[in-house]
Amino acid sequence: MAALALVAVLSGACSPGNGDERVAADGDELTAVALEQVPAGSREETLSALVDPDHSQLPTALIATDELRAGGPPPDGIPAVDEPTFLRAGDASFLADDEPVLALEVGREARAYPVQILTWHEIVNDTVAGVPVAVTYCPLCNSAVAYDRRLGDRVLSFGVSGLLYRSALVMFDRQTESLWTHYTGQAVAGTLSGQELRTFPVSTVSWRDWRSEHPDGWVLSRDTGHRRSYGTNPYPGYDDVDTSPFLFEGRVDDRLAAKTRVLGIGDEDGAVAIVLDELARTGVVPLEVGGRGLVALHKPGTASALDHDTVAGGSDVGATGVFDRTVDGKELTFRAEGGSFVDQETGSTWTILGTAVSGPLAGRQLSPVEHVDTFWFAWAAYVPATVIAQP
Repeated sequence: MAALALVAVLSGACSPGNGDERVAADGDELTAVALEQVPAGSREETLSALVDPDHSQLPTALIATDELRAGGPPPDGIPAVDEPTFLRAGDASFLADDEPVLALEVGREARAYPVQILTWHEIVNDTVAGVPVAVTYCPLCNSAVAYDRRLGDRVLSFGVSGLLYRSALVMFDRQTESLWTHYTGQAVAGTLSGQELRTFPVSTVSWRDWRSEHPDGWVLSRDTGHRRSYGTNPYPGYDDVDTSPFLFEGRVDDRLAAKTRVLGIGDEDGAVAIVLDELARTGVVPLEVGGRGLVALHKPGTASALDHDTVAGGSDVGATGVFDRTVDGKELTFRAEGGSFVDQETGSTWTILGTAVSGPLAGRQLSPVEHVDTFWFAWAAYVPATVIAQP
């Protein structure tokens, strides 16, 4: 696991100069804009679960803390992006068409977060449409989740703890230094143990597809305040299905190989996993989860961030989206057609981001559903009662 050892040396940071014109990691000068942010709260006078998650004066931890593993870097050794700056899509020349970006929409505001940046930082503390959010990516689980950082009267900000739980990112909030799991958005140790964050749907799609729908949208710039080899992948070959997960010591559900790529939907009250190769074969999978009629979509043309030495050079694993398939009280039936999706009922054409671009429903948007593109070992560890869908 020589590639993983690279993460341990990522604690150095170099701040760029002041002013509106900032210098990106590769030396290209880009006009990056700092958008308005909701300030987070100050550090509270509480005991730190980072120091001792089992302290007798803290609430009982929700996990067996002896299963926490040090991934290498110390807290904040992998630095979160706390002062994000953004470029208009037309100015983001550092991205290749097939590169994966995390697509988040809050209210009517959409933003893209390049995986080539998240790979090195794992967390972006941002504000979108006035809502403080944390956009997170766990390379070891190949999963992205976005959270609302508001908790009661608190506005939290998050850092990378350096700990792993079942090989997944463990975050800490800087206000109480409680520990939070990436998959569930729940505080599992510390003052806030048992609290849970609201999550937002986030999809991993190609830069081409996101830019096509949001030509004037904001994309996270590489002017992060840190110097990193953005565009390179510190985990080359990590998504090889025949390799083992890093620091995963639990039992792998043997229904699938550990690193099988799956799309996971739902929670312990009802969860479904779809093998990505099966979804790619059909392009469309209708399903029922939690009593809702949903549709899972797949479109080729998005590179794996964990395959090649570079993010853009990864093999094509495609992009997914999950949506409520009911529009105006009518349940739609979809088929894949030429890189798009057509509903049988109206003949409207839809994108991987759930937007109708032609036909009677042009301009309409399907309601997105929270899901994760991830590895089987991680999804099954957090949602063991999951059902594997058969397309």
